[in-house]
Amino acid sequence: MRPGMASERRLRIGIACYPTFGGSGVIATEIGLEMARRGHEVHVFAYEKPARLEGVSDRQELGAGILFFHRVEVRDYPVFHQPPYALAMASRIVDVAAHGGLDLLHVHYAVPHATSAYLAREVLRETLGARAPKIITTLHGTDITLVGSDPSYRPITRFSILKSDAVTVPSEYLAAETRARFDVGDMAIAVLPNFVDTDRFRPREASADVPSSRAAGVPRFVHVSNLRPVKRLGDVLAIFAGVRREVACELVVVGDGPDRVGGETWVREHGVQGVSFLGHHLEVADVLRETDVFLLPSELESFGVAALEAMAVGLPVLASAVGGLPEVVEHGRSGFLAPVGDVEAFVKRGIALVTQPELARAMGARGREIAVERFALGPAVDRYETLYRSLAPFSP
Repeated sequence: MRPGMASERRLRIGIACYPTFGGSGVIATEIGLEMARRGHEVHVFAYEKPARLEGVSDRQELGAGILFFHRVEVRDYPVFHQPPYALAMASRIVDVAAHGGLDLLHVHYAVPHATSAYLAREVLRETLGARAPKIITTLHGTDITLVGSDPSYRPITRFSILKSDAVTVPSEYLAAETRARFDVGDMAIAVLPNFVDTDRFRPREASADVPSSRAAGVPRFVHVSNLRPVKRLGDVLAIFAGVRREVACELVVVGDGPDRVGGETWVREHGVQGVSFLGHHLEVADVLRETDVFLLPSELESFGVAALEAMAVGLPVLASAVGGLPEVVEHGRSGFLAPVGDVEAFVKRGIALVTQPELARAMGARGREIAVERFALGPAVDRYETLYRSLAPFSP
């Protein structure tokens, strides 16, 4: 338990998330881990163990608290054309809450997790009444701008948002998009920015005792994502190829997804050298410390957790001027922002960063300052803990 919190009751917190390497899964898992370390009882629900829980058992004591992982098993019955994941998630939550009790459910993504939470809460109200868990829905982006805005899903997405006891978003951009797309009236939407563990994601120590895998004198770009179309892997490769025509350099691509095979094929067909696809990599911080420039030319980012992690390591960021990224990256100070799809502008900025090391170092240093001052894990989780307690004030 945090200093000064010993007299306050341990909370029982359920967290539902996707177990991917994407920003929502990272943020959800890190909140759970930190809340457990602070002395709370945390239950994580997902269809497989999230990447950030690798090495953590299904029942793990952490500090003064404890974290449980509950796998959501989806039965593939012949009558179902598609496995009913949302119902399986709701049932798993009901089972855990009915036997052990949960004060609140913090769900990440409106579709389907807020819907699953609503169903679970309504079932639990039959036996628990007012003590059924409260629902906090954190919107992360595509659940609002892509999936949730689809006419097929919009009504249930809006309903699930309105039935939440609290709604949070990581950026002012996403708060405005939610209001514009879903007609939620004067419903309170709390902007709680995403965060980074600045102890784990820190600059490489300048010491002979810390070996480097870098080829001497060769600048290296890095791109980290789930390699979906919205990340514009084609632009990543085209930008790198453009810079490489002028300056010898390398590119490391971290992550996996539907666009990886196409990206690897493009590299082979165009004879572009110096590109490495690493796939999923648990020690992203180690990879970032061995690079020089972070590249994120996305179609849309509601916040940009990957960019923030790069800033915490001390890398200048070259990213799209879109969505919530301008709330994270200071253009001209911690990196450069360029219009989506403007490969020429990205190439120009990329050449500047790899040919002017003093500029790159200054931007990287400013990025580290921003990460520590505005987006550190501790203060961010403080805000979530305050929100949790405001919704679960009753005694056990």
